[in-house]
Amino acid sequence: MIETQPKPHRPKNAGRLWRTLPLVLLVLALGGVFATGLHRSLSFETFLRYQTWLQGLVAAHRWTMLGLFCLIYVAAVTLSLPVSAFLTTIGGYLFGWALGGIAASMAATLGAANIFLIARTSLGRPLLERAGARIQGLAAGFRKQAFLYLLSLRLIPVVPFWLTNLAAAFFGMRVRPFVLATQIGMLPVSFAFAFAGSGLDEVMSRHEKLRADCLAAGQTECSVDFRVGSLLTSELMIALAILGILALVPVGLRHWRRRADEGS
Repeated sequence: MIETQPKPHRPKNAGRLWRTLPLVLLVLALGGVFATGLHRSLSFETFLRYQTWLQGLVAAHRWTMLGLFCLIYVAAVTLSLPVSAFLTTIGGYLFGWALGGIAASMAATLGAANIFLIARTSLGRPLLERAGARIQGLAAGFRKQAFLYLLSLRLIPVVPFWLTNLAAAFFGMRVRPFVLATQIGMLPVSFAFAFAGSGLDEVMSRHEKLRADCLAAGQTECSVDFRVGSLLTSELMIALAILGILALVPVGLRHWRRRADEGS
């Protein structure tokens, strides 16, 4: 008779610990970023200060700097810092709208996948299991059309990027449609901000003049007040919103057909 070796006993809390460890590390990293003030360096004012230096580095080490840009972008999105539009604009300025837009969309997708997996494993699944029947029903409905819902949210830049990542994780969306919808949806948005960034010289000159005038007037608080969203025209915002609405048309048609079938 062949004796079988008993399977090693694995404590129940061990699996929970491994699931929550990435979240703990993420929270610690986020706390370190805010404690050291690194998040303040991702600002338009800081970019103006080092603009010439960065342009020189890109001219001398273009692909190395592009790789560093992507790493910073991925880390920022993984930490859910609200700087995606700013980084995409700067990428368009430093690397050109085409290369900068592609790099930004790919980095945004990778960073979003990181935080999505961490949130889904550590929080999404346990919270959804404890949620009521109504919330679970909403989650099930979302999963049926998850790709189209997420694609629409990606195309409409007024919805916070980090919020859609956490919402998709909480509702239990699968990884493949999440990555695909994010990559497709981020392309037009990334190109829009990168294209706006490629013409940033005039905007920076105007803000530098305002800052110089402020300092010349004897004032000490002369920070640069710049919002990346102001670079986008209303026509472009409307076009992106229309694309987002069009992505939901198949969902509406399926719902209408289902109601029609139930009524017949």
